[in-house]
Amino acid sequence: MDFGLSDGQRLLQHSARDFFATECPPALVRDATNDPHAFPRVLYQKLARLGWLAVLIPEEFGGTGGSMLDAALLFEEAGRAALPGPLLAASLLAPLAVRQAGTRSQKASWLPRLATGESLATVAVLEEHERYDDAGIRTRARRVEGGYELSGIKMFVPDADVANTIIVAANLPVAAAVAPRKSSRRSAPAGRVSLFLVDRNTPGVSIRRLDMIDRTRRMYEVRLRRATVPTRSRLGAEGAGWPVIERLFDAGAIALAADSLGGAERALEMSIAYAREREQFGRPIGSFQAIKHMAAEMVSEIEPARSLVWYAAYAFDAQPSRAARAVSLAKARLNDVYSRTTNRAVQIHGGIGFTWEHDLHWWFKRATWNAAAFGDPTYHRERLATLDEF
Repeated sequence: MDFGLSDGQRLLQHSARDFFATECPPALVRDATNDPHAFPRVLYQKLARLGWLAVLIPEEFGGTGGSMLDAALLFEEAGRAALPGPLLAASLLAPLAVRQAGTRSQKASWLPRLATGESLATVAVLEEHERYDDAGIRTRARRVEGGYELSGIKMFVPDADVANTIIVAANLPVAAAVAPRKSSRRSAPAGRVSLFLVDRNTPGVSIRRLDMIDRTRRMYEVRLRRATVPTRSRLGAEGAGWPVIERLFDAGAIALAADSLGGAERALEMSIAYAREREQFGRPIGSFQAIKHMAAEMVSEIEPARSLVWYAAYAFDAQPSRAARAVSLAKARLNDVYSRTTNRAVQIHGGIGFTWEHDLHWWFKRATWNAAAFGDPTYHRERLATLDEF
């Protein structure tokens, strides 16, 4: 049995690596991180023409009909390049939300526009307490004539400043007559999680940029103050949002695990190149045993971790019942590997590795952000223990 990539996946991997090496050089990353309002729009137009914003969109709606493993390979190469911008939201979270929750007419309306980059969308789920269960959805939706009124605060919304549309998770109260007498989550408001397509220019919607450690990605607070949307803006059925969100969390975790794999590979490559050219006591520092040991430890952690990422991506599509476990294994492990690899890379570089002028800090900070987003290692290890009934 062949556990490797298909010919098409290897082509995607090599094409993405060559593309990002040419189109996303360190100078572009530096420009995007220095300017809080910069958005590499031309680069994303090229990504759209290549079909890479549409990897997870079915062919009938203008996409390439790819798998989660295809997406993971793309995110691995994006992580290697420290790609700035809304790739996570534009190519993964928003298309998946519409694909899974939307009606056929909504898919036909939205997915082709997302595929071409004509419209950019993001997803607003997390709130101030950053819980990964349905009890964490405190934003309220209220039925009004002709639609819904949304009120609440969403945190850590990726790239909300460039998104035309924000997919908002809100709790739609159930009628008192059908409300359950008891709830297993007493802190949760009585209601059902639903998803809504909200135009960012809707009255009552305000966006504030959050100062995050990783400047290659932008996070925002989105406040909804009685923002009214029409009935057709509800994505799918009432109360059907939470299973979709659970899949989005797993998809996001896979993407960041793949990004971490690519970033760790890049940090290793930078460290080896620096160790070969930097000299102390008349010889390259790469000849010192301590440096060799650190490089060997980096390699020994990165290579086995690759199989975790690929299997999690495969299981997401082919083995849904096993996907949650595979995702948590990959996310927890890759967070550790990426953090340790970038830490060792900084040690190998010495003082220059701590400076703003050197490129290494992008990957170091990206590793920190990746570890926190979509569940940190502790969260995923606890999730594993629960799934395995420990």
